[in-house]
Formats: sequence, structure tokens, C-alpha cells
Amino acid sequence: MKVAAVQHDIVWEDKDANFTHLAPLVRLAVDQGAHLVVLSEMFSTGFSMEVDRIAEPPDGPSTQFLVDQATDHGVWVCGSLPERGDGEQLPYNRLVLAAPGGSVHRYAKIHPFSYAREHDYYAAGDEHVTVDVDGVRTSLFVCYDLRFADEFWALAAQTDCYLVVANWPKSRRGHWRALLKARAIENQAYVVGVNRVGRGGKLEYVGDSAIIGPQGKVLADGGDAETVLVADVDPGHVARVRAEFPFLQDRRA
Repeated sequence: MKVAAVQHDIVWEDKDANFTHLAPLVRLAVDQGAHLVVLSEMFSTGFSMEVDRIAEPPDGPSTQFLVDQATDHGVWVCGSLPERGDGEQLPYNRLVLAAPGGSVHRYAKIHPFSYAREHDYYAAGDEHVTVDVDGVRTSLFVCYDLRFADEFWALAAQTDCYLVVANWPKSRRGHWRALLKARAIENQAYVVGVNRVGRGGKLEYVGDSAIIGPQGKVLADGGDAETVLVADVDPGHVARVRAEFPFLQDRRA
């Protein structure tokens, strides 16, 4: 299966402007053969703590954009967004994955970024989510989750590909690149890391999105500009690597 990582800029807290900007990039990914198109964390707003202004219900405009893109193109499309359910005091930073038929899978970020006080504005999720995406067992994570290897380890046996969507700042770009590769190598799985570019909330973002194979080989690298990365993700290759190098079975709980 071809996966596309859409490395894009974000207009701060302007959902309509972002939908207009992203629709052609999704089409470009589809034209390159992608069956799964991955947008960034908080793709429609930027990493904003103004939850009273930007949080949406589960059927809000950002989710509807993902569903419309998925159904219009007949592919899977995902990105994270600020979502509040009925009666919830705080919203979640949720990675929403829309299927070609219009159904939706949701993962709530387990580790809000306390360094930026995200935990004061967004609730923490408590459930892992793995979805069969065209035969690829795909596990969902958001940004700061990447620093917690145990979350990835817990899913390794049932995962071919990890998705990590992010707003990871330039100042810690070395950590982002190293951790993406580490998560791939230690779990013998593909990792698709999608980070934004541009400026937002007084921070600078330089992308460095990447698609990494189960032995740590970088299959596609986004650099520091808007771009669409496409690479093949093959669950059969994951199985062969794990059979040849059976490291996972030596891991202790």
C-alpha cells in the first residue's frame, strides 16, 4: 500500500483557509497512488490552546473535511483535531482516521504535552487504536506520544505501521528524527511521521516528516518545505524482517 505524508503549513486557527489549502495536496497524494493520506497534528487550526474557540463536536467541520476527502477520492485520510464530546469538560487532541466508505476511527492523544500546558486544555486519552487499513495493521499516535517507547512496544505484535502526526518545533528537530527511527528499529515496523512546516503560536516548524522502514531505512524524507512524501508500506516485508531477526520475542513485559 502506498502511504502519503502531507507536510504542510497551517493558517493559525483558520479552518476554512486550511481546508482550501489542503484539498489540492490530498488530491496530489492520491494522484501519486496513495491509499492512505496523512495530515499533521491539529491540521486545521495549529497547536492552539484556545479550546473555547476551536474545539469541535465529533461531526464538526474538520472531521467532515477528512470524511469528504476520503469518500471523494476513495482513500483513507487522517489528521488530528480538537474534538469535544457531549458533556466532556475538556476536549481531546484526537487523531481522526476516515475510511473510503465514510466510517471514522478515533484515537485520543495519550500524552498531552505538559511542557506547553496542553494537559490544562486537553484531556488525556487512555486507549490504543490499531486499524486494518487495506491489509496494513496501522497504529495511531500523536506528537508527544513519540517520546514514550512503552506505548509503541505494547502494540508491536499487532502493528505493521505506526502513524505519528505532529507539530514538533524546530528547536527539538534532532529528537524528532532520532525518535522516529528508534521506534521503527526497536519495533521492526514502518513509521510514518508527519510534521508541519511554517510558523504558528510563536514557534517555528521545519517538517522533517519521514517514512521509515522496519529496519530503520529512511524511505522518504520531507526536508523543511511543503511537500507530499509517498512510499510503499508492505506488511509482508515486516513479517519477513521479524522472521529473519526475531528480536521482538526476546522483549520482556
